[in-house]
Amino acid sequence: MIIITILIACVSILLMATVLIQNPKGGGVDATFGGNASNQMFGAAKSTDFIEKLTWYLAIALFALCIIASIYAGGGVAEGTDAIPWQQ
Repeated sequence: MIIITILIACVSILLMATVLIQNPKGGGVDATFGGNASNQMFGAAKSTDFIEKLTWYLAIALFALCIIASIYAGGGVAEGTDAIPWQQ
């Protein structure tokens, strides 16, 4: 369980970094600091496509890891008991 928690933390940090690296669609801060100069930092123009795909893959991985962690954590109902206790 601790390995899954560490993986979730690592994927979350990578996802935050990839979101912050992306250029905003409306210009935003990127236009203030030189427009297309940030694209030249990464070399090829295709780097933005790679970063966008990486963002989606990391988001999917985070979703899957959270589902797996919730399954391993249990939280299920023991046999013979009700999920919601009846009031009497």
